[in-house]
Amino acid sequence: MVADSLRGDAEAASLPEAERYVLHRIVRAEGDPDIAADVRFSDGAVDAALASLRDVRRVVTDVRMVQVGISRAALARREVETACLIDAPEVAERARREGTTRSVAAVRELAPLMDGAVLAIGNAPTALLALLDLIDEGRVSPAAVIGMPVGFVACPESKAELAARKVPHITILGRRGGSSAAAATVNALLDLLED
Repeated sequence: MVADSLRGDAEAASLPEAERYVLHRIVRAEGDPDIAADVRFSDGAVDAALASLRDVRRVVTDVRMVQVGISRAALARREVETACLIDAPEVAERARREGTTRSVAAVRELAPLMDGAVLAIGNAPTALLALLDLIDEGRVSPAAVIGMPVGFVACPESKAELAARKVPHITILGRRGGSSAAAATVNALLDLLED
């Protein structure tokens, strides 16, 4: 299952097969074998995400680019729904009312859909930080978090914060990541459900 680009990497070779497959899909989506060194899986993250996709059948995303990057065919085969509100009028209004960004407002607005779901954050570090606040406050309990925002401002810090939590998670430490990596991770998990 794992591409030749990962076969020589001792750390990747020591991963369980399901994690190696997810890692392989992230590397392919990013076109960067070096990114493998920064991908982290918390204990049981893949199993928790797979159980959620089987039972709860919901993926909550921070932006449309993650949502549309997830295979429609795979979602339909497994009857998994996706939810994203980044461009919803109520989110814009909430952001204005609360004096925050739309990314933060969208995460807060999606809170009722998060319990037991897989959350895929592929754009804004502020969305991931807002999600971690909700988790810390006990307001949401996702099954697994795919935390892969990209950029410079607060990005490495947001993912380090995720890695310090007990919530099952898959992340890419540092500045790299993005919508394509988050969507590739969900697609890999959907593939694993097919096996």
